[in-house]
Amino acid sequence: MDYYKNIDAAREFRSPGRFLFVLLYSCIIAFSCSNRKDLIDQKLYEGPLSSLDSISTLLSDSAEVVMRLTAARQNDFESGDTEWPQGFKLEIFGRNKNPETIFTANYVYYTKEEDLYRAEGNVEVENLKSGDKLNTEELFWNPTEEEFHTEKFVTIKSDDEVHTGEGMKGNQDFTNYQILKPTGTFLIEDN
Repeated sequence: MDYYKNIDAAREFRSPGRFLFVLLYSCIIAFSCSNRKDLIDQKLYEGPLSSLDSISTLLSDSAEVVMRLTAARQNDFESGDTEWPQGFKLEIFGRNKNPETIFTANYVYYTKEEDLYRAEGNVEVENLKSGDKLNTEELFWNPTEEEFHTEKFVTIKSDDEVHTGEGMKGNQDFTNYQILKPTGTFLIEDN
């Protein structure tokens, strides 16, 4: 008798309705698998999670403003990195609560893992008290160690002199700095 039940079950399975159901189900599974493969093969989004326009950020320490950052655009990434594609202006305040040093650049990228800012383009650092002004095409700023450094060509205007060379290390307020490979000092005459 079991033999005849198996034959009846096989006849039911061969019915046109069941066959169409199995065929349709197989097509759906095959189609959904190909869609899943398309999703897996897609390139991951690596762009910014957020973009801010016309930013002005105040940074404080013990309720005292120590820095003000202004920029036309800021992009924040999932890794914690930040980019200022149109550059920024960073004012570093002194004890008298006034800006003492201004750091500007055409493009800046902050790497969270290294806690390091890389500035490119027309990079300038100016100490407003002394009037000393650095100009270079690339500069790194480490806020933890409170220092600037570069391996690129630098020009530093100081009083009536212009100092040039390759590489520079200096403190954050730009009161103490050293050109690593000096190439010359030029006097500026007032006319």
